[in-house]
Amino acid sequence: MIVPYALPRALLFGMDAERAHDLTLDAVSRLQNTPAQCLWAQARVSDPVTVAGLRFPNRIGLAAGLDKNGRCIDGFGALGFGAMEIGTVTPKGQPGNAKPRMFRLPAAGALINRLGFNNEGLTAFLSNVQRAYSFRRGGGVLGLNIGKNASTPIERAADDYLACLEGVFPHADYVTVNVSSPNTQNLRSLQSDEALDALLSTLQARKQQLEAAQPDRSRRVPMFVKIAPDLDETQVKLIAGTLRRTGVDGVIATNTTISREAVQGLPHAQETGGLSGRPVFEASNRVIAQLRAELGSGFPIVGVGGVLSGADARAKLAAGADLVQIYTGLIYRGPALVHEAALAMRGPIAAP
Repeated sequence: MIVPYALPRALLFGMDAERAHDLTLDAVSRLQNTPAQCLWAQARVSDPVTVAGLRFPNRIGLAAGLDKNGRCIDGFGALGFGAMEIGTVTPKGQPGNAKPRMFRLPAAGALINRLGFNNEGLTAFLSNVQRAYSFRRGGGVLGLNIGKNASTPIERAADDYLACLEGVFPHADYVTVNVSSPNTQNLRSLQSDEALDALLSTLQARKQQLEAAQPDRSRRVPMFVKIAPDLDETQVKLIAGTLRRTGVDGVIATNTTISREAVQGLPHAQETGGLSGRPVFEASNRVIAQLRAELGSGFPIVGVGGVLSGADARAKLAAGADLVQIYTGLIYRGPALVHEAALAMRGPIAAP
């Protein structure tokens, strides 16, 4: 029987945000696929949809960043997600930025983090992915999110992305190229027109080689790109053109924001890093709507940013998204949000 989230939330919100995060991951990692998983497991809402050639059991997914090392795929998958995206992984392990680096803003339903792609590296990541079994056996879709090491010069970024792509390719249902975290120096410069075109063209060429070299040549691994909410209309238009030109399969909109307009005056509001949760909802929806207008009705868009209710999830679809991901909302609302959002997205949605 599932434990009411109010109980663990009171405990977790009484401690430092990153300590609570680590404690949760440790517990889920140890208890997943054991009888104790019944403490949080819930039935998955059935609402199958095909996006980018993949069959998703429902439209709600976990966003990258919560489980950077892929330790808890089965445990978090038991919450009823149709998809899980884990990472961001970098070729080499790295500690990330100095602590403290994660802050709650409860009055705004928000978090600020400047973690900086802290992860154990590609080898440990792939080992964890290969140990997971129950989520995918039950039909869940697994996305693997890749990035660059902080120590790699930006002009050599493609080397890191290629190393990660080659490593994750055999194990991913889809791959996400993260060029939008605000917490790795200069990373967002890869969203500029020429830089993004060069990077995605390189990765697409290598992905096609990997697909052709498989024993099962019919297996395709779609590639998505995750972009920022802090883009103006011209920038979104240019990115949309690049996505079309390079043949990328889909886009994830959006990552965290560097804007603080919506949280002025709140404790921790001026901490550096990416702001997530309710304050990014409208900016994310704006980018989603602009992308849909530029890319047309058939191009896969995953909406993420500020989903704290079923109505929020449905609004993402109304803006133009095909699928929706959550992260900060799960911290504030717990397992109930997964079920609520999946139910809210069943049935016809008005076209944007």
